Amino acid sequence: MSSFFFTNLTGALEIGSNCYSIETGGRRLVLDSGSHPKKAGTEALPRLDLVKDDSVDAIVMSHAHQDHLGSLPVAMRRHPRAPVFMTEATRQLGGIMLHNSVNVMLAEQTAGSVHAPLYAHREVDSGERRWLARPVGQKFDLSGERVGPRDAADVTIEFSDAGHILGSAGTLIRSGGRTLFYAGDVQFDDQNVSPGATFPDFADEPCDVMIMESTYGSRARPEGFTRAGETERLATAIEKVFARGGCVLMPLFALGKTQEFLTIFHGLRTRGRLSRECPIYIGGLGAKLTGVYDKLAKKTPRLQPHLDLLNDVAPFVVSGQNFADLRMKPRRIFALSSGMMTEKTLSNAFARQFLSRPENAIFFVGYADPESPAGRLRAAGTGGKISLGADHPEETVRCEISAFNFSAHAARESIRAYVKRAKPRKIIFVHGDPESCGWLAAAARADLPGCEVLAPAPGVRVEL
Repeated sequence: MSSFFFTNLTGALEIGSNCYSIETGGRRLVLDSGSHPKKAGTEALPRLDLVKDDSVDAIVMSHAHQDHLGSLPVAMRRHPRAPVFMTEATRQLGGIMLHNSVNVMLAEQTAGSVHAPLYAHREVDSGERRWLARPVGQKFDLSGERVGPRDAADVTIEFSDAGHILGSAGTLIRSGGRTLFYAGDVQFDDQNVSPGATFPDFADEPCDVMIMESTYGSRARPEGFTRAGETERLATAIEKVFARGGCVLMPLFALGKTQEFLTIFHGLRTRGRLSRECPIYIGGLGAKLTGVYDKLAKKTPRLQPHLDLLNDVAPFVVSGQNFADLRMKPRRIFALSSGMMTEKTLSNAFARQFLSRPENAIFFVGYADPESPAGRLRAAGTGGKISLGADHPEETVRCEISAFNFSAHAARESIRAYVKRAKPRKIIFVHGDPESCGWLAAAARADLPGCEVLAPAPGVRVEL
């Protein structure tokens, strides 16, 4: 029986530069290679230095969000012979995301940042040639070859749909008669674009080790909550803003949230809750990523495969070139990235025009780090004081500030139910603050008395 050795390379118990080392059967895999959303330069990298250069046999990507993908070119540089496995959708989205990262780093350098870009466009292009897309439900070995029921392989990998965003996958690793399942980011409930996760139930084989996210482990799901009910609450809130002559800003992640809300807006238009004449604005990166969603609509798990978002919703695309000409006229929706309202992004720049206008509203619809501009604005609320950047004076928030729950991460109750059903022999909770990890750890101990719940310190190699 093979052992698994686990090292958390993220650097801290948080949602940051997600990256994990797995050793088994004399082979080493790296699961994800993200960049920290609140840091820059080498400080944004995971602890890749803890893994000897050119010692990795494969890099496996769960999905294309930057906190899981953003340092991939650096990891590939350190391990030049390692193939990189992902789903086809992640392959198509990942290139767009990494090239956008290069653009952001170059813009920061031009603006005076002391941090040199971590990689360039050319390195992203050349690196993509080592990206190997593999379908969900197909078992393959570390060379990328498909493994049949009668084929022998020391270590195999198999993806399952994670329901988080397009292309997101859980990763099942089999080695020497033992199994390790890495959930990545997961949503068990149906969203408007993506159906809920289809993770293995482990009815026919045991789950020896599980690595599970814990993003919302510290907060309970409100009693009676439904996504449909939250959509109706949002529609009513938009109607109230429009009735008083205002417009709505929704800071969104370009990948996942933008496509989710284009789908929601289409549904509201269809039901007469939103005028078909209401202009909807999205950012250029969101438009590029939405094009991939449309391209793969009938080839990936999708709740509305015939909906073509760019054509059927027909959003206007905002860019740096036309932003200055954009006018904040009444009864419009600005669904702009970044979701964290990071300085020098469209949502941050546009919010500065909103704060002093009581007829307008800023609606938060997903996760926002408490220390980000979005998190601080949510905490300040209407009547509070906020500065959206070093070059922005503190001012009183006069526009409406409201929050809605459209998370692409599973509620802690759903994670608890899955863990209880899968019955892992050992489990590690990651991708959350200590309070979130702690709540789910306590729940696992209560539900599965025989399950060993581990909390290895970042950077410490532990045998599983």
